[in-house]
Amino acid sequence: MKSISLAALAAALLLALSPAAPAVAHVVEAGADLRVTQTFAAGEVTLVIAGVAPLRVSAQAFRPVSLDLELRSLTDGSRSTGSVRAGREPALLRPGRAGPHELRVRTGDEVSVIPFRVLVPAGAWWTMMGDGAVLALGLLLVGGVLANRMSRLLVGTASAVASVAAVVMLLKPYLPPDQQTRAEPGRPYAQGRFSTQPARPATGAEFTLTLQLADGATGRPVDDLAVHHEALVHLVVTSQDGAVFRHAHPLRTAPGVLAVRLSLPQPGRYFAHTEIERQQSGGQLLTGAFEVSGTALPFSQETVVPRLTPAAPVAGSPVTIEIGTEGAIQPWLGMPGHLIVRSQDGAHLAHAHGTQTGASALRFTLTLPDPGRYLAWAQYTEGGRLMTRHFTLKVDR
Repeated sequence: MKSISLAALAAALLLALSPAAPAVAHVVEAGADLRVTQTFAAGEVTLVIAGVAPLRVSAQAFRPVSLDLELRSLTDGSRSTGSVRAGREPALLRPGRAGPHELRVRTGDEVSVIPFRVLVPAGAWWTMMGDGAVLALGLLLVGGVLANRMSRLLVGTASAVASVAAVVMLLKPYLPPDQQTRAEPGRPYAQGRFSTQPARPATGAEFTLTLQLADGATGRPVDDLAVHHEALVHLVVTSQDGAVFRHAHPLRTAPGVLAVRLSLPQPGRYFAHTEIERQQSGGQLLTGAFEVSGTALPFSQETVVPRLTPAAPVAGSPVTIEIGTEGAIQPWLGMPGHLIVRSQDGAHLAHAHGTQTGASALRFTLTLPDPGRYLAWAQYTEGGRLMTRHFTLKVDR
């Protein structure tokens, strides 16, 4: 029966010496994946970061794209680098310690810098030693019961382990706390300022739309954005008449600064609506506008005729919108489908998530506050392609 006690002791030592719980990034729970979608000039790219150490970073995109990655600790400056190609094997990044990090993502001349917190919930060596000692003691005692006798070796080992556990528990109040980091609470509101470079973009030419975020109380850059619906920021750009629509996810280029490259085919006034969510705070919608000059270029917008319930929507009451699709739907931004609805004057924007009904239909339910005409765009992924379907709604009193 001595082999049983030795096996129990070996298992206890392995458990006591095993590494801490997997590292987690940003606000993701241990063992979960963090998904962050960003819009590069090459198109939409979703980074998938597995919540384990080393961090496994993979990329998903509608078109081939390669990304260079660098994870840098803001505590000691240590770095881990790698590269990943959409649809290929993940890159391995090895954080040296817990705490705040920056994940730099580069493709071509575009760089995104994502604030990144690596958390180690169970961390300190003395905590691990104490917990391991208690567990080892229990296993040794079980081994003794199974052996139906307490051998001299078993008694001696159990006594030593019990002493270690007792010493750790007595000294724990005087030892430093476990190594872990927590996001500080965010403030409930931010101020946003939109700008374009160049100041007046031309039709068909690439320009940069920038959003600067400042805390409404302190004026400092807002740098505590939470990932919501798989992105730090959701930006909707629409022409005043609703003929042009863009749904993008700007890159964080500096604290409180987000930017995206766009090209628009029609001159005139454009509305910008941005959805953000600060950590431990509610969501917020920021709005702006800008002008595009030049001559209109050929473009098209695919339309769809939805099924409405009730057939004549009423302001302040829910309406259900069902849209047929042609093929199998794959999740995008964590949902089967997304519906963006904007009032004619641009004062109101709603973002609803759809549920799949059967093999080829999406259903959305939302409430529109005022009577009038609304412009709507349904988005979903079908056959590996991002589909956008436009329609209008007339809401009665």
